[in-house]
Amino acid sequence: MVNGNCSFCSIYTILQKKSYSDFKANLPGISEKMLSQQLKELERDKLIAKNQLSVKPNRVEYFLTARGQSLGPLYEFISKWGIDYLMENNIDYIKDQHLYK
Repeated sequence: MVNGNCSFCSIYTILQKKSYSDFKANLPGISEKMLSQQLKELERDKLIAKNQLSVKPNRVEYFLTARGQSLGPLYEFISKWGIDYLMENNIDYIKDQHLYK
């Protein structure tokens, strides 16, 4: 089972094919160890798959499986709920993101 919010964020950022560096750029503050661990868990849970693009340098592209794509409506609901919550409570996530790490 995938655990932690990071996995769910990773699912969202992979709506299009993404490389490891794309993830790193879209998930500020995540360590390389945590990102690698989360990608492995998502792959193990068959929510994402990877395509080896080249051997040297090692380039991999990740994409959502059909199972991963089925989480889209759930993600949209949770995202909307979270944005509404932040707005209702006058929380500026960008300004206050240090509070959530």
